[in-house]
Amino acid sequence: MSLASYELHERLDRLSSASADRDILVSLAVPPEETIGEARQPVETDYAEASQLDEQSFPKPLTDALETVRSELTEYDEIPDSGLAIYAGVPDGDLVTVVFDDLPVPIDDSIYRHANEFDLEPLEDVTEPESTHGLLVVERGGAALGVLDDEGVEPLESFESEVPGKSSAGGQSAERFERDRERQKREFFDEVADRAERTFLGDDAVDSVLLGGTTGTVETFRDEADLDHRLEDRLAGEFAVEYATQQGLEQLAEKGQEALEERDRDDVRETLGEFLDRVGDDDPVAYGREAVDDALEFDAVETLLLSTGLEGEDLQELGERTEQQGGETVVVPDDFPDGNRFAEAFDGVGALLRFPID
Repeated sequence: MSLASYELHERLDRLSSASADRDILVSLAVPPEETIGEARQPVETDYAEASQLDEQSFPKPLTDALETVRSELTEYDEIPDSGLAIYAGVPDGDLVTVVFDDLPVPIDDSIYRHANEFDLEPLEDVTEPESTHGLLVVERGGAALGVLDDEGVEPLESFESEVPGKSSAGGQSAERFERDRERQKREFFDEVADRAERTFLGDDAVDSVLLGGTTGTVETFRDEADLDHRLEDRLAGEFAVEYATQQGLEQLAEKGQEALEERDRDDVRETLGEFLDRVGDDDPVAYGREAVDDALEFDAVETLLLSTGLEGEDLQELGERTEQQGGETVVVPDDFPDGNRFAEAFDGVGALLRFPID
C-alpha cells in the first residue's frame, strides 16, 4: 500500500471507529461546485444559536466541535478542486479534527449534520486506487487486453489472429507455407505489441503489466515481438493462461494478483532486512523520530521506513519531507515479520541514508 493510500485509509478508519453517547460529532462535506459561503452558512447558524442557549440545548462538546469546523473553514477562500470534508468532535474526551482537502476523487454529495457517529458516506468512493495493472493475454488464435485495479477486471479489447495452423503438406510448398506462417505470426505479435503500447502507456499509464498465454506462445512473443521498452520494464510476471478472452483475463488477474501481493511483501521484507542489517553493521542508517528528523534536515534520507502503528499525521509529515528530497517511503505493517520488532525497538521510524551524518 502506498503511503498516501495508507494515510487516507488510516484517517477514515479512525473516524469510522469514533462514537459518542450524544449527537456531538460534526460532519461537513462540500462538493467542489459549492461556494465557501454556502459551506459556512449552516455552521455559523448553529454556532450562533449555541452561543445563546444553555448546555442542555447545545452541549459544550458540540459547541467546541462547531467552533473547530468554523475555524477550519476560515482557512479557505474557495472549495478545493476535489471538494472539502471536515470532521470534528469529542468522542472520548479528546477533540478529534480531520480535514480532507486533497482527495484523489471529488466529493459528490453535500452533507452537514451532528450525530453520535461521523457520517462518512460522502467519502465512500474517494479512496485512492492502490495501482492499475495492464492485462495482456497472447495466444496463437488471438489476443485480449484489459486492466486490473481495485474495482476488478475491465476487459478493453480482444481480436483474432489470422495466423494459420501448421500444414501437413510436404516439400517446397510446406516450406513456403511455413515461411509465410512465421511472417504472419511476427506481424501479429507486432500488432499486439503496438496495441499494448497504445493501451497501457500515455496519460493513464499502468503501473505494471501481467502477461498471460501458453508457455510456448508467451516465450515466443517475448523473443519476437517489438515490445516497447517501457512495457518491458513494467512486466511483472508471465502466467499460464488458456484463452485470449474475458475468461482468460480473469484467470490472468487471479494468478497475477497473488504474485503482485507477494512481490510487494518481498519488497518490504528486503528493505526492512537491509535496515536491520545496517543497524548491526553500523552502516549509514538512522532510527527513532529525532535521528530521522536530523537526517531529513541534511537531505540524507534515501529510503524512509514507517510502521503502520504510527499516527497518520506523523506518517504524512515524514513521508512528504522524504519525497521532497527525492527519497522513497516504505510502510511496514506491524503484523509483518519483524514489523512488531521494528515498531517497538525503533519507535516505528527508520531510514536508509545516502551518507552518514554526525
